[in-house]
Amino acid sequence: MVLDFRSTNRKLKNSRKSSILTFCIIRPTVLSLILTALSFAVFGQASDDVIRVDTELIAFEVTVSDKDGKPVRGLNAKDFKLFENGVEREIDFFEPVRRQNENRPLSIVFALDVSGSMTAQELVQLQAAMQQFVKRLADYNSYFAVMTFGMKVKTVQSFTNKPQKLEKTFEKILRDQDGLSTHAYDAVDEAVRMLHKKSPRTIKNQLPKRAVILITDGFPVGDIVSPKTVIERANEAETTVYSILLPSFSRLQGTKKPLLTLLEASGLVDKTGGKTFYVNENNFEPLFKSLEEEITSSYVLAFYPKTETRKDGKFNEVRIETPNNFKIRQNRTGYQLK
Repeated sequence: MVLDFRSTNRKLKNSRKSSILTFCIIRPTVLSLILTALSFAVFGQASDDVIRVDTELIAFEVTVSDKDGKPVRGLNAKDFKLFENGVEREIDFFEPVRRQNENRPLSIVFALDVSGSMTAQELVQLQAAMQQFVKRLADYNSYFAVMTFGMKVKTVQSFTNKPQKLEKTFEKILRDQDGLSTHAYDAVDEAVRMLHKKSPRTIKNQLPKRAVILITDGFPVGDIVSPKTVIERANEAETTVYSILLPSFSRLQGTKKPLLTLLEASGLVDKTGGKTFYVNENNFEPLFKSLEEEITSSYVLAFYPKTETRKDGKFNEVRIETPNNFKIRQNRTGYQLK
C-alpha cells in the first residue's frame, strides 16, 4: 500500500533522484493510517501535503559540541559519516533544526515533578522561565504538552502550539501538589507514549525532533516502569530525554557539589542522547537558555535499511562521526526492525 501526498524535499539524497518525495515511517495497516490521519489533524498538517510511504527510513538524532562543550551549528551532511555494523552507509536524509517554520518542527513534553521537591518560590521562578522558553521556541514550529507527576502521572495539557494555553497550564501547576512519591520513570514513559501516539511521524513533510524535558530532584520513588524499559521505548520512539535537576543536593549535604542522583545513574538521559542541567541558586532562566541552545542545535540523519536487514530481526549498531573530531551524542546506539 502506498500513500501519496505532494512535497518538494530536495534534501533527500537517494538513488531514485525524485524531486517530489518525502517520507513517513508508518507500517501500512489500516490502524496506522487512521492514527496518522488523526495526528495530521491535531498538528495542523495541510490537507494537500503529500507523502509517499514505500519503505522505512531509519533516523538518528545527533547533537554536536566543541571542545568547550558548546553546541555546534551550521553543519551539513558532508560533515558526518555514518557506519552501520562497522560499514559506512550513505546518508539519505539530513536536516538541522532552524527558525521560522522552514524545516524541522519540535514536539516537546514537559514532565514536572510536583511531589514536593520544589518550594513555592522555585515553582514561581520555574513558571516564568518555562514561559519564556516556550516563547523563544515559537519560531521553530513547536508543539508542547505538559505532564505532572508525584504519586500519579497526569496530562495537564495535550499538544498545542499556543503559548496562551501553556501560560494557563503553568499557572495551574502552581496549585497542584501530589504527595511524596516521585514517579519520574513512569512520567517519562507516559511522555514517550504520548509522543509516539500523538506526535505524527512527519509534520508538514519534516521529521520532528521529539524530546521530553524532565524537571525533578533526580531521586525517583515508587515507579512501576523500570529505567531500562523507558530507555528502550524512548529509543524506539526516537525520543531524547533532557533533565533539569533541582538543587536538592544542597539540602541533602549542605555543599554545592551535586550528588550523583538515581536518575543520572540509570542512564536514562545519556542513553537517549540528552543532557542534564543543574539548577543553581534558584535561577532557572540561564539554564533554560542553555537547554534551548542544546535542543535547537541538533540534526537528524537517516538512511534506508538494507533488504536483508529488514528481515533478520537483529539489532544493528550505528555509529556517527564527524571529521572535525567534535563530540557527538546520539539518541540511540542502533536499531532493530521487528
